[in-house]
Amino acid sequence: MSERRRVAPVPAPPPVPTRPSSSLYAETSALLRVLLEGDLVLTATLAAAPVVFTSDLTIVEASRGLRRARLQGRLDAKGLRDGQQRLIRFSRACHTMALNVLILDRARRDFPVEPVRTLDALHLATIKLWDETVGPVSVFSTDTRVRANAAAWGLTLLPV
Repeated sequence: MSERRRVAPVPAPPPVPTRPSSSLYAETSALLRVLLEGDLVLTATLAAAPVVFTSDLTIVEASRGLRRARLQGRLDAKGLRDGQQRLIRFSRACHTMALNVLILDRARRDFPVEPVRTLDALHLATIKLWDETVGPVSVFSTDTRVRANAAAWGLTLLPV
């Protein structure tokens, strides 16, 4: 007789509005500045956004960034735990897009400002898919390649 394991259901993110007035894509570089440095301007920008979305990639990159900071001595064990908890709260509070065939296909194409590294291409493809299918998006990033391409597409950049 096999045993069945009960798994607690994962809470679903809030529903996506059909016409968001302003969606914010949280890219890893800005999120890590919030998590690692406690940047108050970036924290306030993120908190003020009516709709926040990101990629599964952002959650993985941010988690790895926290671990890297611990190994480099930038965080102690408590700081790592606190950062991981804040990352979990962030991921539960926003919409997270999985890397899918549409994103992977778009990431293979040219971008307005090349060269673009692979992970940046995945972020940009996610941003473009949301912009084309859900509605207008602001890009919350401190990465120069991501910002340059978002600006070339005419998207709003945060921080300003």
